[in-house]
Amino acid sequence: MELNNLKPAKGSVRKEKRIGRGQGSGHGGTSTRGHKGAKSRSGYSSKKAFQGGQMPLQRLVPKFGFKNINRVEYKAINLSALQQLAEESGITTIDFQTFIEAGFVSKNDKIKILAKGELKSKLVVKAHAFSKSAKEAIEKLEGTTELI
Repeated sequence: MELNNLKPAKGSVRKEKRIGRGQGSGHGGTSTRGHKGAKSRSGYSSKKAFQGGQMPLQRLVPKFGFKNINRVEYKAINLSALQQLAEESGITTIDFQTFIEAGFVSKNDKIKILAKGELKSKLVVKAHAFSKSAKEAIEKLEGTTELI
């Protein structure tokens, strides 16, 4: 091996196409874009789902279902979680700030109290919504429910 024989490793160097640099370059004239048509023009960009004029798949597949734009999403919290929270922290009033501090919800969430589990202590609960049976269970123990 001598200095005049040195070559870069095969595949390590890629010769760049010098497009639009005259006929002598081999890529002059139409600059590898072919003749006429949308793809030959400047400013051309294809749609993401363009299938050459064929009906695109997202238009072809039938749509179904209904998305209610007025739907309100609630974080569900059960009575068993309320009981556990009351026992651990020794509180009788559970409000939105208590839920945030306990890590049940974030500040933008809405809370709905559900009746799963058992409640043993009298509590004052403040939430955005209550299920009918959860409200009855809280009031049965002489606790109160308040809507925020």
